[in-house]
Amino acid sequence: MKLLKKRFGLLAVLCFILLISIIYCVIGENSYIAIHDNMDLFIAQFAMLKNTGTFFSHGVSAPFLGGVSRDVLPSEASLYTVLYMIFPPFTAYIVGYIFKIVIAVLSFVMLFADCTIMKEYSGDGKFSDRVRFCLKEEYAGELNLAIGTGFLYGVLNLFPAFGISFSSIPLIVYLFRRTYLAEKSFGNKKTAMAKYLLLIFCYPFVSYFSYFGFFILGYVFIGVIAMWIKDKKPSAGLILGLLALGAGYVVFEYRLFGMMLFSDVVTIRDTMIQSYVSGSELPGLMGDVFVNGMMHADDCHKYFVMPVCLLYLAFLNIGYICKKNFRGIFTDVYNLCAMVLVFNTVVYGLYFIKEVNDVVAAIVPQLKGFQFNRTIFFSPFIWCSMLLIIAYRLYKVRALKGFASYVIIAAAVFVAIAVPTRYNDLYNTLYHTARYKIYGNENDDLNFREFYSKELFDAIKKDIDYKEGEWCAAYGMHPAILEYDGIATLDGYLGFYPQSYKEEFRKVIAPALERKESSKIYFDEWGARCYLYSGTDDSIVMATKSMYGVTDNNIYIDSEELKKMGCKFIFSRIEIENIDDAGLALCNEYEGFESPYKIFVYSFR
Repeated sequence: MKLLKKRFGLLAVLCFILLISIIYCVIGENSYIAIHDNMDLFIAQFAMLKNTGTFFSHGVSAPFLGGVSRDVLPSEASLYTVLYMIFPPFTAYIVGYIFKIVIAVLSFVMLFADCTIMKEYSGDGKFSDRVRFCLKEEYAGELNLAIGTGFLYGVLNLFPAFGISFSSIPLIVYLFRRTYLAEKSFGNKKTAMAKYLLLIFCYPFVSYFSYFGFFILGYVFIGVIAMWIKDKKPSAGLILGLLALGAGYVVFEYRLFGMMLFSDVVTIRDTMIQSYVSGSELPGLMGDVFVNGMMHADDCHKYFVMPVCLLYLAFLNIGYICKKNFRGIFTDVYNLCAMVLVFNTVVYGLYFIKEVNDVVAAIVPQLKGFQFNRTIFFSPFIWCSMLLIIAYRLYKVRALKGFASYVIIAAAVFVAIAVPTRYNDLYNTLYHTARYKIYGNENDDLNFREFYSKELFDAIKKDIDYKEGEWCAAYGMHPAILEYDGIATLDGYLGFYPQSYKEEFRKVIAPALERKESSKIYFDEWGARCYLYSGTDDSIVMATKSMYGVTDNNIYIDSEELKKMGCKFIFSRIEIENIDDAGLALCNEYEGFESPYKIFVYSFR
């Protein structure tokens, strides 16, 4: 009982991991996993790499978008990629979710202990000695707060493919902090700093440059300048750490850097047209992202964490003002965190100002089209850190006996798990499964098994005598379904492929784009979804069981151009009516295998 009282935070995390493991083992691929920018993108890409055995291959093409280079897909030197090498896709996805929680908890605990408990540690012993010191009974309550906050950060339903990258942000802060302190505390003990520099170099294994690394390097650079001013001399540890991290990203993501630095291929990034806002619209845009976050970093902070943090922010600074302690306002770490939130929000807003983008592109042409507003991805970590600071300070108020601190963290965790969002797979799985089991209610959403319908497409491939590498296209469904099931596609979804291929594929869909202005703008000004479009409806790609909203069963394509590209079959969820005009012939229609789809397969006349 005493051990339970001391380590109830860790026990709660382990029980949650055990519970979700049981849930996903029982429900399996009938789980409802987010489709947008997830099952229609990264999961299918990992499946392609596994199907073709090209995780480590060089100079080869991936079987989508007509044979785009394998180098545009995720690096093999990434923890998340390794999971898909080892496990089947669904299992890898769930293991990645568990890893995200574990890494978040460990990272937050290490950073918290280093910033608080370790201040009372007088030795310069081994890591194991410091761990034993932190595990003393007198620090049990504080560690529970850190574990709870790490748990909160781990269960936030952020962009799944980069969940581990999100959760490891406290880790890189900890490593740079230890590098800085090692230099200051240990003097000429070079081995201490070398150890942390090596870990910093290896950090990209759990990160991703385009979404996080570029900005981490920027934050560290600002930190180098700040510490230089504070200490009146440059920090060799921070400078070396900056160089080590940069070198690590180059090594671990050598494919990406090879394309950025040594390829002269013009990609769709060069021709994407950014939408902008006027100066009068900017405050509203920044206010919205400050409160709501953005799609890939929707952390639900507005429901609980933000009100608590803003209330404490006002209380804290009113206190400083009343005491006329203006220095405290500018030195309090809580206010520093709030300033980082504002900084991230302002940068996000500036991205949508045309003049700012033009200046960035003029100074660094390689960054043209780069989304430098992804600083907002770091805000969930800051919100969680601010909540932990509040909980820790409340914990130090002896009269409260830690109760208020635990309640705040527990409430935040409950909100993160219980609020339905785009990427809240656990909520969606339990909700749809319970509705069906208890009430027998069918829903129109697709679970993992239904979305990919592997058994159905395996049967189709066998019936049409599909041979590996034969090019196909999808109509009325995501090409990712075909890609996952081992069918090569001329269409696909990718934000970085040759502009020449986009122009070639545009000839195929020109008849549809000429009829539908919104689709024309969508493809010409963005183009990441290189799909067969409808000439009438806004969208015919239905990630649902039904095909509601489809009003026109005709297909508008240049069949001759599609045949020139080597297309042999079109897989469609829509029974195409104008097959004679389109030069198509129906091979057969397929359904069954517990799939909600009815698939029509067409070949060319």
